[in-house]
Amino acid sequence: MTPVGTLAKLGYAFARSGLLKPSRPDRIARQVGALLHWGLSLAGEFVSAARRDPGRIAIVDDAGQLTFAEVDQRTDRMALAFAVHGRPRIGLLCRNHRGAVETLIAASKLGSDVVLLNTGLSAAQLATVLDQQQVDVVVLDEEFAGLLGDSVLPRYLAWAEGGASDLESLATTPGGGELSPPEQPGRTIILTSGTTGAPKGARRPVVHGVRPLAAMLSRIPLKVGGRVLIAAPIFHTWGFGGLQFATAMRSTLVLRRKFEPAAINELLAAEKCTALWAVPIMLQRLLDEAAPPRVPELRVTAVSGSTLPGDLALSFMDAYGDVLYNLYGSTEASWAAVAQPHELRAYPGTAGRPPAGTRLVIFSEDGEPVRPGETGQIFVGNEMIFDGYTNGAAKEIRDGMLRTGDLGHLEAGGLLFVDGREDDMIISGGENVFPREVEDLLSRLPEVLECCVAGVDDPEWGQRLAAWVVLHPGAELDAEAVRQHVKEHLARFSVPRDVRFLDALPRNATGKVLVRDLPR
Repeated sequence: MTPVGTLAKLGYAFARSGLLKPSRPDRIARQVGALLHWGLSLAGEFVSAARRDPGRIAIVDDAGQLTFAEVDQRTDRMALAFAVHGRPRIGLLCRNHRGAVETLIAASKLGSDVVLLNTGLSAAQLATVLDQQQVDVVVLDEEFAGLLGDSVLPRYLAWAEGGASDLESLATTPGGGELSPPEQPGRTIILTSGTTGAPKGARRPVVHGVRPLAAMLSRIPLKVGGRVLIAAPIFHTWGFGGLQFATAMRSTLVLRRKFEPAAINELLAAEKCTALWAVPIMLQRLLDEAAPPRVPELRVTAVSGSTLPGDLALSFMDAYGDVLYNLYGSTEASWAAVAQPHELRAYPGTAGRPPAGTRLVIFSEDGEPVRPGETGQIFVGNEMIFDGYTNGAAKEIRDGMLRTGDLGHLEAGGLLFVDGREDDMIISGGENVFPREVEDLLSRLPEVLECCVAGVDDPEWGQRLAAWVVLHPGAELDAEAVRQHVKEHLARFSVPRDVRFLDALPRNATGKVLVRDLPR
């Protein structure tokens, strides 16, 4: 696409979202003044929203609701309190609630780095991460306090059962002093999922313009002033992205500390949510409820973070309407492609098309672009490619594009299909085998609730496929029936010789299967 065509798409996306809608001149002046003063950081987006719509509800969570003006005042006080530690690097170990959001805003106002800590970390893993990431202060929920052990790091409780938290005390206690924008913006460090190894810290880039927002709006049609239920964990790239996206749109954030399908369905209806931010496994859990709610206001259900099975996409849209948008990306790449509802209807397994201004190329092992239909290495370029790992490691960059680590192909119409991870592909008896196509096939069996297929060592063939299968309650299926089903639909070398039945697949907090924890 030409630069003029890209700009036209970005401009149309902005206009459609309502961001260019006229308002009272004095409010627009205050909004623009705040952005000029604070920049396009999370603090700048939130302060500007508070100047334009001070009385609008900003957060709805288990503790009640807060307006934009209230959150602005509360985070000023929190930032001044954190400043007694200088400009500390803050470790945030929280579920989804106001404390997590307000800590991120306060840190942005102060210019502090924030390390988003996975709530699924063990005590030993947490100690390692806190040391590696050089965390100065920890903000955490009461339920995770025991994980700190004898650590002497200053800590603040963000959520306490049955009493006021430390953050609530900071937010409601008037303090002296005024805040000015920091000389250098703080960075957000997100841990990689670590499904096959130890998590690494990835530095998110500083936003320098509105093009990233417009790029997302070109594929995911959020509207200004909506009500966005963020069910995906905020410590994850996708949940944090939803927070940034919603804040830039002056949306109300609807949060619940724990994901409970029945409660989320009720919340969607009760709060008249216009958008749901989730990971794919959550869609399955919502569908497992007796009946989906009637939410006529729901226009967008945006998912990412792990593979979205095609059958799940269709089942969800049959129940909730054609509102599903699936983003393919990663902590390092941010986004590469988005599949819209009509594309998922026609091609349930597709990852969609690149947003405006995004480059996506499939390269062969020789470094040459492949033809449509041929599988190769996925490279992507956009304005939000990560700034590297905190341990100094990097990913391959080619012609300004980052190697995602996935293999995929483009159909003639430009739709992307992801065939699997480069390190997931196995060579069995000299044949390249992709576990994902076997997973997709098995997941369509009516008896199967979920499954995982991966490579294991084989003394004769080098590697072979193994399948771990979870059945619906009351369903019956044996290993030979699984193998026969694959044999009838795929090549001989794709048949898993090992089939294990489990009560549940081991998953991390974002729904990704922990391959390393599967029984061998």
